[in-house]
Amino acid sequence: MKEKIAIIGLGYVGLPLSVEFAKKYDVTGFDIHKERVDNLNIFKDLNHEFSDSELEIALKNINFIFTSEISQLSNCNIFIITVPTPIDENKKPDLHPLLSASQMIGKLLKKDDIVIYESTVYPGCTEEDCVPVLEKESGLIYNQDFYCGYSPERINPGDKVRKLKDIVKVTSGSNADIAKKVDDLYLSIITAGTHLAPSIKVAEASKAIENAQRDINISFVNELVLMFDKMDIDTSDVLEAANTKWNFLPFKPGLVGGHCIGVDPYYLAYKSEKMGYHPSVILSGRNVNDQMGKFVASKLVKLMIKENIDVKKSKVLILGITFKENCSDIRNTKVIDVYLELKEFGVEVEIYDPNADKMEVKTEYGIDLINEIGTDYSSVLIATSHDEFRNIESSFSSNTIFYSLNKR
Repeated sequence: MKEKIAIIGLGYVGLPLSVEFAKKYDVTGFDIHKERVDNLNIFKDLNHEFSDSELEIALKNINFIFTSEISQLSNCNIFIITVPTPIDENKKPDLHPLLSASQMIGKLLKKDDIVIYESTVYPGCTEEDCVPVLEKESGLIYNQDFYCGYSPERINPGDKVRKLKDIVKVTSGSNADIAKKVDDLYLSIITAGTHLAPSIKVAEASKAIENAQRDINISFVNELVLMFDKMDIDTSDVLEAANTKWNFLPFKPGLVGGHCIGVDPYYLAYKSEKMGYHPSVILSGRNVNDQMGKFVASKLVKLMIKENIDVKKSKVLILGITFKENCSDIRNTKVIDVYLELKEFGVEVEIYDPNADKMEVKTEYGIDLINEIGTDYSSVLIATSHDEFRNIESSFSSNTIFYSLNKR
């Protein structure tokens, strides 16, 4: 049977997957946002992961289309779901996008079809939450009429070196034969190779702990910042000294946001607590990282007061609003925490970010990014270390206060 692949969700994960698979298979890329699809069809990726020319080359494949029409997925036999899995206001998993996608695909399922999930979830989610929806909508029986796989995404937004095909892919399937088929499918496009996990649950758990581990490590150095600040010690100097030891792990402090590191630990903790265990280390790390935005804002205000600057008459420039450097992704950015805290102090705040989409920021956060940097700022906060901000201090008055969690 010839593989005809549908990719559900054309964001940071789904688009690269669609482009890579289309080099070897019939691929239909689907997204519920018609504007996103329309832009892609004229070779415009507003996430800036692909250039216009790269998309144009990809779309020259006669078996590759982008669509927002569900009917165009009816002839596909492999469905790969890459929709977001955010958290709600109570920091609990929000499975609405995932379950809605499952419901949609369930209506299309035919005998022997395979549904592969890439969205980050807690262990057990695929088979305990998604499969029942697929069965209900399709009237088919799991592992008899249709099958599932799980291969967690490892996309790193803004990374121009480690692309999709250059990162080892974890794969899994709902039985041994399907696991092999899923693994072979990804092996055909992933030059770095794959790791076939023994079960879907193991693959789900591996993704969750990847980001939870990084979150905990960053929370440790963030806690050092909170601690050493009270001792009047520069944490960057301490880390530089400690890094001379061969086995010291060189993590840096920062605002830990984004769709993965700032979210996935809550998925793991949610499932753990449902099973009766309170994961104190994971949640402690989250608590530290979640308070860093307020710390950064208060630290900057203290520096202003120390220089006899009238805080309520001051104007502060924040450089960067994306969740990390050199990308356009604003999802769950913790720069917003800094912005809101500074506003609470009565500060006039402007944000400049050449990588972020202005309309997306306005829609998501109600903030108008400035088009160009002015000169009348009492303080400048380097919140996101884009390459464009290197040596930017020279553009401002010598009296301007600069602050960043990391030395530049």
